[in-house]
Amino acid sequence: MSSRDAQKIAREQGVDLVEIAGNANPPVVKVIDWGKYQYQKMKEEAKNRKKAREKQSELKTMKIGLKISDNDLGIKVRKICEFLEDGDRVKIMIIFRGREMAHKEMGQITLDKVLNLISEHVEVVQEGKSQFAGRNLSVGIRKK
Repeated sequence: MSSRDAQKIAREQGVDLVEIAGNANPPVVKVIDWGKYQYQKMKEEAKNRKKAREKQSELKTMKIGLKISDNDLGIKVRKICEFLEDGDRVKIMIIFRGREMAHKEMGQITLDKVLNLISEHVEVVQEGKSQFAGRNLSVGIRKK
């Protein structure tokens, strides 16, 4: 139809005439409510961003002291398993305070104990197994 007829129809319906493909012969246009179209497009983009964010796994950090009791360690391990079930990656940090730095092997023992408790669920992400950074011994894990 002619452009005048299309403009007349759009005015009668109280909507906009939007050019879809201007390079085509004849140009392609659409009769739509532009505000409603923009709103729906914005909502769809927000929904797609939310889905993309949900798919992306988060990095959770679990800090464990060197002198932790078995009961407290059990609670931390249970929480780590919950994080892994949600699809998150977990960084386990053994924190050294004061003179505990003289006993780095104790930290490795504690870390090995934690990894043994959750070994059937996880794989270690880092190549060199565990890293010492300052006063922390850390290792990254994720669900198998």
